Amino acid sequence: MIRAAACGGVFALFMLVAAIFVLAPAGSALAADTLRATGFAIAGDKARTRIVIDFNKSFKPDWFLLQRPFRLVVDMPKVQFALEPDNIRSRGLVSIVRYGQFDDDHSRLILGGSSPFGLDKIAVMKNSGDDGYRLAIDLVSSTEQAFDAALAQQFGLIKDVRTAPKTDRLGNPANEQANAFTVVIDPGHGGIDGGARGVNGTVEKNITLAFSIELKKKLETSGKTRVFMTRSTDKFLRLSERVGFARQRQANLFISVHADTIRYRGVRGATVYTVSDKASDKVAQAIASNENLADELAGVASDEANHEVTDILLDLLRKETQTFSIRFARSLIGEMSQSVELIKNPHRFAGFRVLTAPDVPSVLLELGYLSNAKDEALLRDPKWRAKAEDSVVAAILRYAEAHREHGG
Repeated sequence: MIRAAACGGVFALFMLVAAIFVLAPAGSALAADTLRATGFAIAGDKARTRIVIDFNKSFKPDWFLLQRPFRLVVDMPKVQFALEPDNIRSRGLVSIVRYGQFDDDHSRLILGGSSPFGLDKIAVMKNSGDDGYRLAIDLVSSTEQAFDAALAQQFGLIKDVRTAPKTDRLGNPANEQANAFTVVIDPGHGGIDGGARGVNGTVEKNITLAFSIELKKKLETSGKTRVFMTRSTDKFLRLSERVGFARQRQANLFISVHADTIRYRGVRGATVYTVSDKASDKVAQAIASNENLADELAGVASDEANHEVTDILLDLLRKETQTFSIRFARSLIGEMSQSVELIKNPHRFAGFRVLTAPDVPSVLLELGYLSNAKDEALLRDPKWRAKAEDSVVAAILRYAEAHREHGG
């Protein structure tokens, strides 16, 4: 689950996102053991701001700072959030509040500001009047120099094994199934990163997961492909993990499924994106820029150490892979044009980080735009999704057959 509140400037890009938690039965052992957040309050001004969150149990929070934008990230054991959305608002030094499940065992709170701040206090304290506890966070106005100094102090001390890069491959392991055409489906967003929110409240991460699960079932029913999903639950994955997942499974095709929002609400229809250093148009550039922020918005330090390899053989491999990506994109557009509405000029391209595997043909499928009410209604319709899924399956099977015929 993820909730967010934003105001002003760059934080206007953040959107309120929500999903439903299933609560354990009252009085059950599960309910008693669950860490729950039940109340949220924020007070103060641009000089000092206090955030208080009520919990049923005590715990030890871990925290760290991130910049561009200025953020305080607080990690906790897995939390069941039961907060009132109306209470989650920006105030004082806090321009955005985001929270949700980060991985299977942890939840994360992110407090962002449009100006630098310092952490004066963070503590979990027992309430004097009842059995509950409260997490109190005090932020104070600061300078960029002081914020940078605090970052420098924590640098090298924080190492999260959950963000360690995966080991990629370039060779063919001996146990590879020679004739298995492998597809990796990547439901966009997940966990604390809810993605876009539709004009009527639809959450992108839920749509992409529902579509991907059904697509996987249909591909497996065909018996002609081996299929993996980067996530099958509401789980956060950083962009490099999604790319590494496809490479490790010797994928012949990688499809990242999305349903974004853009400021042009009249724009609607499915779009197929491939990777390119130069964007095809402003819409493609805006979508790519937003998607490439997924790690940062979830409070993960950007993995910019993209150890560029200059080997000419790898460069040639990338070019060949891009050719195959474009070939599949055109086939996919041809199939989908017979069943669903497409955007004008449906094959577009931009610098999507999730499409950068040098040896896996990759496309990003934009099912539609949640900023358009008609698209949002279709994306919520199982019958429409079934038609779109059938078209994607047909395109994949056609591509897989061509792959086999050419000895791929």
